[in-house]
Amino acid sequence: MLTTVWLLLSLGVPLLGFYTPVSCPQGQKCQLALLSDHDVLLECPNGKHWKYYSLTSKEVRILDSSTISNIEITSWGNLVINKPLPSQSGFYHCWQENVTQVTQFEIDFQNINFLHVTHKNLDTTALLNESLHLGAKQVMFTRWEPWQDCDRCGVPGERKRLGYCYVDEPLEDPIPCGLYLGESLGWLSRMQPELQIEACFVECDKKKPFSLFGSVTFDNFIFNEEQESLFLSCPLTSIYRPVSWEADNIPLTWQNELSGKNFNSSLDIVSGGRLLQVFQPATYRCFVDQEFVAQFNPSSTPVESLELVGPQMRKHKTQATARKAHSFSLKLKLLLMVGTSLALGLLLFNALCSLQGKNRNRMLLVK
Repeated sequence: MLTTVWLLLSLGVPLLGFYTPVSCPQGQKCQLALLSDHDVLLECPNGKHWKYYSLTSKEVRILDSSTISNIEITSWGNLVINKPLPSQSGFYHCWQENVTQVTQFEIDFQNINFLHVTHKNLDTTALLNESLHLGAKQVMFTRWEPWQDCDRCGVPGERKRLGYCYVDEPLEDPIPCGLYLGESLGWLSRMQPELQIEACFVECDKKKPFSLFGSVTFDNFIFNEEQESLFLSCPLTSIYRPVSWEADNIPLTWQNELSGKNFNSSLDIVSGGRLLQVFQPATYRCFVDQEFVAQFNPSSTPVESLELVGPQMRKHKTQATARKAHSFSLKLKLLLMVGTSLALGLLLFNALCSLQGKNRNRMLLVK
């Protein structure tokens, strides 16, 4: 029974893991750049109300879960933006019950579809600095985030870092391109976010804390005559976290992907590797933060698959694959919510029963 509870929890709790938390000191204004199409959670302790100023429409809106379809306010007052659009760049104000402003986020959601990808082991180069216009002192450049951890340990892996377009103006702090330009000049070719990858190797940390979520195995993805490929989705990950895949114990690397050597699969760039397009049956495994998270075993029986996103012909291997996963994501999140509810109810029932029996052995669940 405990195994069942742990499986349900491992399916349900990760719902929170899909969101990248973004914080800002209380009473401060924080400017930052993020990527479109990747969920974020704007933290606001003790917040009760949210207002949004749009850079596109120049309008101020009061936000709630019914105002904009991809925005939710949690019971703790945080703001969740699901798959943010570039047009949702703007100022997000958090207010307390007494109409005191807690914090303000000034966010530029840079377009993931124009992501410039390079690999240090290949003959590819990052974007060069560029003047805003001829003779201008303002320069557009890439501000790089720190390198993420190596995606594997004990074996060769890869690590990545994200870079965002910023404008450097003399005597001023750099500003994200979208916030600086607004709608004044429209979209410029240099306004591209970047993803840079390099090979890495690290030893496994034996003192690393035990993983909370464990792993999940899916045994029901199949190929049929109408489908030449399927999409597998690795739980708990986004482009902001290290993720890696392997097929039959063979690593599927970004280096091979970018050089066209992943013949039987394709890592999806827009999702940051969360989605894997596969063209033949194999045992696929994914790792997040060096932890084994999920395994996908091919099935020989024609059953409906949670991992099936939709049919896709080999010639259509493009960055638009992330949109194909939308229906899968909704179904999976619904299943996870049901699993979480059942698991928490069962845990509560067990806890009440254990309190009634003083002579029973006590069991401590450690997270």
